[in-house]
Amino acid sequence: MFGSTKAFSGFAVNDVQRAKDFYGTTLGLRVSELDGLLMLHIEGGTEILIYPKEDHTPASFTVLNFPVDNIERAVDALTAKGVTIERYGAFETDERGIFRGGGPYIAWFKDPAGNVLSVLQER
Repeated sequence: MFGSTKAFSGFAVNDVQRAKDFYGTTLGLRVSELDGLLMLHIEGGTEILIYPKEDHTPASFTVLNFPVDNIERAVDALTAKGVTIERYGAFETDERGIFRGGGPYIAWFKDPAGNVLSVLQER
């Protein structure tokens, strides 16, 4: 039914301008804005919609993952820009906040609206 549809994902924020600054300036993504909505333009043609929601409650799960070649370098770059790496009690992390258990190496952080994002590196 939807096999040939170009689907895209989206999530809410409580402040579109702060989101635009974070995703565009802090993370260095190409961001466009139209009628109060943001579109993240991800490498490979993927687009992600960010829309305002006054009573926004951040999801309790990761809404966006960024694969990287070198997670240490990515975490260092994020922290240098003032981004806090999140630590969750269920996951033992190293001194940088990187989880190195099963699966890919992963580090979590939040956008200004509290949405959980991650950088991850395949082993």
